[in-house]
Amino acid sequence: MRSLAWMMVLTALLLAPPPLRAQTLDRLRDSGTLTIGYREDAAPYSYRDAVGEPAGYSVELCRAVAAGIKQDLGLAEIAVHYVPVSAEDRFKAVQDGRVDLLCGATTATLSRRALVDFSLPTFVDGASVLYRSDGPATFEALAGEKVGVHGATTTEQALRTTLQRLSIAAEVVAVEDHEDGLRRLEAGEIAAYFADRAILIFLAARSQAPEQLALSDRYFTNEPYALALPRGDGDFRLAVDRALSRIYRSGAIDQIFTRAFGTGANPSDLLKALFVISALPE
Repeated sequence: MRSLAWMMVLTALLLAPPPLRAQTLDRLRDSGTLTIGYREDAAPYSYRDAVGEPAGYSVELCRAVAAGIKQDLGLAEIAVHYVPVSAEDRFKAVQDGRVDLLCGATTATLSRRALVDFSLPTFVDGASVLYRSDGPATFEALAGEKVGVHGATTTEQALRTTLQRLSIAAEVVAVEDHEDGLRRLEAGEIAAYFADRAILIFLAARSQAPEQLALSDRYFTNEPYALALPRGDGDFRLAVDRALSRIYRSGAIDQIFTRAFGTGANPSDLLKALFVISALPE
């Protein structure tokens, strides 16, 4: 009987789930540090600026979220620690606990929700195309041409799906980052570059020869952005959503948008509606 009892105890220990890591808000109270994962290559949402500092719409929004959480927790200070992530390892960084909050150009999808949780929406955009003005001027005219896209993203999947759906035999060229895509487009190595439209606007503005580029008015996808955070940490997600709702309700989001996209840019009607809908009451 004693051997049987020991076997039952051993079996229970082996089958027991691993201990959960400390919940994010508990760690924040103890350490006073929020770790943000950011992309260095996803301007104007998340990038490293000219002086080497994290910058962009999503990064600044996360700073405002950190300030809101600090207030709710009653902390005297909260330090923000930045960790660069790539398109390939960003969700693993959240899963492993290397970052608390993922602040980039991240599309919330159902398949990704199997890996991480998402905040309230933070932006809505869609994939479009940046052409050379001396080349194909329509998506259908890209047959037989090379089309660049940032690799390992939902945008690459969308490009391949769209080409297949429209029976367009174009060669997809996966590039390392958006700057590489712009460089190849300017050099004539690709006929077009496929990315979220706000990113294409930002790239065209930074081009050495913007008059040689043409931006399509056509949208090929719907990309609802959100902040990714650890799956199953409901208290932290509520704290993030509460901070976002206050930012939307107070109008602080307007200043964040202007600083990221420039004084001449205005949120689309769809984006304005998103802010209104996501400004949840207390």
